Amino acid sequence: MKCRVCQNKINTFMSFGKMPIANAFLNKEDFEKEYFFDLSPAFCEKCFAFQIETQPDPQLMFHDNYAFFSKTSKHMQEHFKKYAEWVEKNFLYEKENTFVVELGSNDGILLENFALKGIKHLGIEPSANVAEVAKKNGVNTLINFFNQDIANKVLKEYGKADAILAANVMCHIPNLNEISKSAKILLKDKGVLIFEDPYLGEMIKKVSYDQIYDEHVYIFSALAVENIFLKDDFELIDLLPQITHGGSMRYVLCKTGMRKKSENVKKILNNERKQNLDKLFTYIKFKDNCEASKKRLLDILNENKQKGKKIVGYAATSKSTTILNYCKIGPDLIEYICDTTQIKHNKYSPGMHIPIKPYEEFNKKYPDIAVLFAWNHKTEIELKEKKFEKKGGKFISHIYL
Repeated sequence: MKCRVCQNKINTFMSFGKMPIANAFLNKEDFEKEYFFDLSPAFCEKCFAFQIETQPDPQLMFHDNYAFFSKTSKHMQEHFKKYAEWVEKNFLYEKENTFVVELGSNDGILLENFALKGIKHLGIEPSANVAEVAKKNGVNTLINFFNQDIANKVLKEYGKADAILAANVMCHIPNLNEISKSAKILLKDKGVLIFEDPYLGEMIKKVSYDQIYDEHVYIFSALAVENIFLKDDFELIDLLPQITHGGSMRYVLCKTGMRKKSENVKKILNNERKQNLDKLFTYIKFKDNCEASKKRLLDILNENKQKGKKIVGYAATSKSTTILNYCKIGPDLIEYICDTTQIKHNKYSPGMHIPIKPYEEFNKKYPDIAVLFAWNHKTEIELKEKKFEKKGGKFISHIYL
């Protein structure tokens, strides 16, 4: 297969096996028609893009019943509030003629911070159900995918943008060349393209292989981002590590030569070369580390199940789909998964068909062990669940076993 970015031959270094749509929680009657695809990560030695070999049709993933709402986490609400304040302080100078666009704006968690201040904004979101929530909260939202046609349509109606933002979205988009060209159309000369996504360097270090699923067609390094956007005359001007999603990076780009470049760019690019993120052998080693992590998790679950321990899952995340299906963990090991998102309640996890129950079920009768699938919110969750741990309950995860 060829690289989506540069058309060079890519190296497929492992397979996680047949995988369902990560966020497609099912009713029992849907089991027989469930869609599966081969989840195989690959690496391009030319442009350094880490990508999955095959991605399902976007219409299968981002649909009218899409089950991810950003506002369910107070931690993320605070993060996006600070993100908006940082953008306003550093890049929005002309208050009267400012325009901010967000790609994949979800339920409006980021843009509402601009809307409340009367700043002209537009969210572009393909999933109708979350877009309607954003609209009800006063966030101007267009239900569509971002491309050159949409960029020209928005340009005609709203004018050029000071900033195009995204958060945990750019890694979902197969054709980044189209995004780059579309951003070039819509941005002002000194406008900025800013996005943050799970960071490849952290994923390799933590062996957080659950970052790899159908929606995440890429896991970015700064080296790859530099190459992806260079052809459309964008350059990296800043890089800011984030703690969200278990370790993310905020990338700031603008048209070449239009803004001063931060020292962070050179520093982080050099660090990535030292970490060998531009070398294939790093990813072959990552495969071995994934297999070792899988074995450790299964050993712990089987050992505790044999002792008669009650084991449940905590948070029915998209990432949990990769863990459960790669490790072949079903309801024989994990009795149920609790979650606060109502749309998932009384459904079943993709592929392995573990029942999803309301969060209240967890509090009714504490289990002995909870597999923390939302490990990236570990601190927030452990503060909330002090009573569970005081009563002898234990959180485990494939990340910090």
